[in-house]
Amino acid sequence: MKLEDTKSLVTGAASGIGRCIALELATAGATVVGGDVDMEGLKSLELEAKELPGKICVLQLDVANESSVKEFIFAACDKIGYPNTLINNAGILRDGLLVTQDEDGWLRKLPTAQWKRVIDVNLTGAFFMAREFAAVAIEQNVSPALIVNISSVTRSGNPGQSNYSASKAGLDADTRTWALELAPFGFRVAGVAPGLTNTPILSRVSPTALADMTGSIPLKRIGEPYEIWQAVRFIIECDYFTASVIDVDGGARF
Repeated sequence: MKLEDTKSLVTGAASGIGRCIALELATAGATVVGGDVDMEGLKSLELEAKELPGKICVLQLDVANESSVKEFIFAACDKIGYPNTLINNAGILRDGLLVTQDEDGWLRKLPTAQWKRVIDVNLTGAFFMAREFAAVAIEQNVSPALIVNISSVTRSGNPGQSNYSASKAGLDADTRTWALELAPFGFRVAGVAPGLTNTPILSRVSPTALADMTGSIPLKRIGEPYEIWQAVRFIIECDYFTASVIDVDGGARF
């Protein structure tokens, strides 16, 4: 698929990796609809893209809300026609140990709400988006079509991130499942698993933990959103790539 031929939906587009992907797509001449709960960030994205060869439209979106996802898909189709590419990027962190004990012996447990919120956004949100996007594309005979899921190298497990790791492991499993299910309709489904990347989400990681994790990376640095975009670009342009996830992590394994 040529970049300039994509009509792309990008979730979590207001900042970080999603914003970078949206801007790079528009730089290549693509048409993009960016969605996020952060309207201020979306408006600045739209403004930044005004002089680019492609086009970025923005719409408010809460991926964890099924009605919001359906409204977003409907409005996006109205703005740009039927999309052929979905970048499932929206994600959050709500880190915490499963059970911990303080100096006085009091046990503290990971709150259920904290677990559920991460699963709702990172996994169920991606499911809502993929389902509604695929339904429209199949109904309208959009082919080829592509879904790119943004996963994480922590999908194999990382202390303090049982909710986040579970959400990304589930997303990886769905990446292959959806690739197999949707291939007869002309779809490819693939993923990118970033390691530590220089985005606002890292503000939720303690400085001590961040320093420890950075020190464990063979390349001894945090990645940049553009480096994640390079993997996304490969997936878009390589029509034989599907059902797999690319690690972009500086050699790290958490």
